[in-house]
Amino acid sequence: MSNDFSFAINSINFDENYRPSDNSRITTNFANLARGESRQQNLRNTLAMINNRFNALAHWDNPKADRYSVELEIISVDMKVQGNEIAFPSIEILQTYIVDHITKQRIAGIVGNNFSSYVRDYDFSVRLLEHNKGQAKFSIPEDFGDLHGKLFQYFLNSDTYQQNFKKLPVICLSVSDNKTYRQTENQHPILGVEYQPNESSLTETYFKKMGFEVRYFMPPHCAAPLAFYFFGDLLNDYSNLELIGTISTMESFQRIYRPEIYNANATAGKIYKPNLKNLDHSVTQIVYDREERSQLAVAQGKFTEENFIKPYQAILEEWSASYAS
Repeated sequence: MSNDFSFAINSINFDENYRPSDNSRITTNFANLARGESRQQNLRNTLAMINNRFNALAHWDNPKADRYSVELEIISVDMKVQGNEIAFPSIEILQTYIVDHITKQRIAGIVGNNFSSYVRDYDFSVRLLEHNKGQAKFSIPEDFGDLHGKLFQYFLNSDTYQQNFKKLPVICLSVSDNKTYRQTENQHPILGVEYQPNESSLTETYFKKMGFEVRYFMPPHCAAPLAFYFFGDLLNDYSNLELIGTISTMESFQRIYRPEIYNANATAGKIYKPNLKNLDHSVTQIVYDREERSQLAVAQGKFTEENFIKPYQAILEEWSASYAS
């Protein structure tokens, strides 16, 4: 593999003492939870929610529902371009670990889960807006997501990724509130009932350029389906505990970020249309600033434009044109 880009991985524990590093994406969900007066209580409550959900799903040989706990590491990936010494903060993902308090094992779970990306901020919050400025009808640039998708696949194929992670990532996101989902006959003991959307979305298209496929499942006792982006065979490539680690972590985050959908008082039916204006939901005791996060995505998209896209434009265009994913 050529040395067009090099990667460095840093990790920090997501626990009740977590403080975002100075170069962490401040729109990352974890960072948003870990600021302000409520930061430590936020973190404790979030971790308790994750552990409770994990034990509820991994209920076999677990009579007191306290056999397992989940540990989380935020993985930050920095990237350097062709010998430039300045590292650009590329993506942040999440690594789960499952601690079995009976066997005293610490089992590596799935990497991925959450997905934060500076270049994605640029694509959605800067480039897409500029492309549609003054246009009567919304449209998407023909090569939208190409560079980001190729950079991500280049990272997955890198020695850095192979040396640090044994399996390919799974990203778990919220369903879209502008699509309708229909329940299928397919059911998995851990992932739950499968749903299918009525149409593809821009997010699906974007992640497809990164190499991901997507399936939608509603785990047992979850209020709504979750979107699972994966490589290979989602149902057979990962163990039950690995899948439960991802579900318990990301469903808990979604209950905080999207309570109208994932903390709804009614469960999704056979035909389901998510509604962010749903008033019939419960709010967690965890403080989260959704409005601030959307504003900061624009700021970080512009940061990416000034510090990555513009300075390396010629290199990036030449590399992207020649790179075969």
